[in-house]
Amino acid sequence: MDIATVIGIVMSFGLMIAAILMGGSLMTFVDYPSMMIVIGGTIGATLTSYPLGDVIKVANVIKNTVLFKPQNPSEIIVQLVQYSQVARREGILALESAIEETDDVFFKKAIQLVVDGAEPDIIRDVLETEVAFIDERHKQGAALVEFMSVLAPAFGMIGTLIGLVQMLKTMNDPSTIGPAMAVALITTFYGAVLANVIFLPLANKLRVRSSEEMLIKDLIIAGILSIQAGDNPRVVEQKLHAYVAPKFRESQFT
Repeated sequence: MDIATVIGIVMSFGLMIAAILMGGSLMTFVDYPSMMIVIGGTIGATLTSYPLGDVIKVANVIKNTVLFKPQNPSEIIVQLVQYSQVARREGILALESAIEETDDVFFKKAIQLVVDGAEPDIIRDVLETEVAFIDERHKQGAALVEFMSVLAPAFGMIGTLIGLVQMLKTMNDPSTIGPAMAVALITTFYGAVLANVIFLPLANKLRVRSSEEMLIKDLIIAGILSIQAGDNPRVVEQKLHAYVAPKFRESQFT
């Protein structure tokens, strides 16, 4: 679980609720018609703009930002160096047992290609093509969530305009102007909160997670090709250390 995402959302809402309670009742900011306009309008416009399947997947996309389990590049390097030692000592075919040792589908495919004796150019082409399409899917998910961050404030403004029109129709009763104006502004508040506390941060987190995953996959490709080329395990390690910051570089060789 990504604890930073959970802490960020809880902190944002917690501080807002605390500030509201310091100035009055929380129920002052609860307005169901405004919720219907902002939430319903945002979902409806998203459905108009994207295929139904993509919109349904957004829940899973958002879940991945919270339940994401990042891979440690240093651990991947250790695995690849160990595989290079096995390949140098026992031959490439000895890596077949390593296929069952990892749960990473991409890693399994990379090892399988080497074991099957595919040419380096074929291995690179197959793996890089898969990486490119994974990256594209990630970008689509982030773009969808970011699109919702644009829609939410827009529907908040629409709700405000609706409230103002209704308020102007009752101008003959001055006592209704204050409460009506407050309700009109609540929709703008809902839109701003959804955009800046939920959608924009999640879209950015999705991009960060995608970048981290692409680094891991590039690391695997470089390591697998180095193993296939028969590089010395020390050379494999040095090549892969270039992908991580110096403070995370731990050599297995003394």
